[in-house]
Amino acid sequence: MTANTTSSAQNLQDYLDQGLRGLWYPVLASWEVGNNPVGITRLEQQIVVWRDAEGAIHALEDRCPHRGARLSMGWNLGDRIACWYHGVEVGGDGTVKDVPAVDKCPLVGQKCLRSYPAKEAYGAVFLYFGVTAEEEPAELTFPQELADDVSYSNFLCTASWDCNYQYALENVMDPMHGTYLHSSSHSMAEGDRKADMALEPTDCGFIFKKNGQIGVNFDWVEFGSSGAYWMRLSIPYKKRFGPGGHFWIIGMVVPEDKDHCRVFFWRIRRVKDWQRDIWRFMYRNRLESLHWDVLEQDRIVLENMAPNARGREYLYQHDVGLSRLRRMMQKEAQKQLAMLGEREAAQ
Repeated sequence: MTANTTSSAQNLQDYLDQGLRGLWYPVLASWEVGNNPVGITRLEQQIVVWRDAEGAIHALEDRCPHRGARLSMGWNLGDRIACWYHGVEVGGDGTVKDVPAVDKCPLVGQKCLRSYPAKEAYGAVFLYFGVTAEEEPAELTFPQELADDVSYSNFLCTASWDCNYQYALENVMDPMHGTYLHSSSHSMAEGDRKADMALEPTDCGFIFKKNGQIGVNFDWVEFGSSGAYWMRLSIPYKKRFGPGGHFWIIGMVVPEDKDHCRVFFWRIRRVKDWQRDIWRFMYRNRLESLHWDVLEQDRIVLENMAPNARGREYLYQHDVGLSRLRRMMQKEAQKQLAMLGEREAAQ
């Protein structure tokens, strides 16, 4: 391997470690954004998020254009945010609206900061991270189990993990780990501990599943790309865990930086009317703590992976799903890097 090839591969991996662009990502639970500005790091970018007087979400680069103080330490003025340091006011589009300390300041009217398209859905705040700051956001659609909130009911679970987001994605793309890591759980104790795996393409991604075993354990997972990357799976539930048939999970992951990520899991059952009320009561009073126990098992393993684990792997047939995901993401990263290179060359 030549030095240029090695350098190119490292640049590609560095870009992937930060997070792919051209996607919507959930960045916070809705309840985390109240009256005060909130400072976050996502895709290694510092961002301030706040609500205006109507409750709409705004998101900007978390940096005052005057001296660089954190806008997230400032005041929410509704359609704008004021810096705590000198009171400079910046609108939700990144344009400076006022510099109260100076008359006719040339900063006023200038778009100085990057803004992020924002929307709320299913209890989460989503931001669009374009390959470039000017990129129009992609259309965002959700799997049926979230989009149909009449037939289905969900709870959002979110947590911060001290690992790269790719580990969290690949963990869900690995159905076989459920039989082992989660073998003592309330929902994944049954089924074969050996299986052949198969991969099936879909219109927006692929399904990775166990051959000959469906509806017993964590037997399949679907990866989808529809403006955001998401994963869908179902786990069979015994009748004593309430109405609604299978327990559905929709998962998404957002990178914070190369060593930290935030996971979002919607826990879902197909219920309505009085069954919805029963299940939601059971979930809050009994099931939620059991599900947190399972999620903690994943977190502990991923946060304690060996150094450079991905660079020293020996993959086998059960890893076809995560291998397909890696190739797909690498191809997209190459495309985005080429776009950025062409843009830089043209300037």
